[in-house]
Amino acid sequence: MCGGLEIKIKIYRTIILPVLYGRETWSLTLREERKLRVFENMVLRRIFGSRRDEVTGELRRLYNEELNDVYSSFNIVRVIKSRRMRWAGHVALMGEERGVIEPWWGNRMEVDHWGDLGIGGG
Repeated sequence: MCGGLEIKIKIYRTIILPVLYGRETWSLTLREERKLRVFENMVLRRIFGSRRDEVTGELRRLYNEELNDVYSSFNIVRVIKSRRMRWAGHVALMGEERGVIEPWWGNRMEVDHWGDLGIGGG
């Protein structure tokens, strides 16, 4: 990578992505995931520019697969999901003595949801 690309990627990682701080707590719908990927691809296309088509010789946008090859980091949705799992692990490790498990898990241990539905052994 040339110096200009490195700076643009660094700006993307240090200024744009941190705007999503707190994303560990988001529960993303498929529509929201798609919108985030579209946003990320739009930014990456601006960073990496266009490419000359090998057959026609015309300039064209980079395809999504080419963006994934050129930008070697994980996509934004995968980062959000991995951080959510890390956050869930921290919450689970806090334990009941800190009063975190009850609001997070609710009172699911005392309720037999399968029994309420007439399924299972409860």
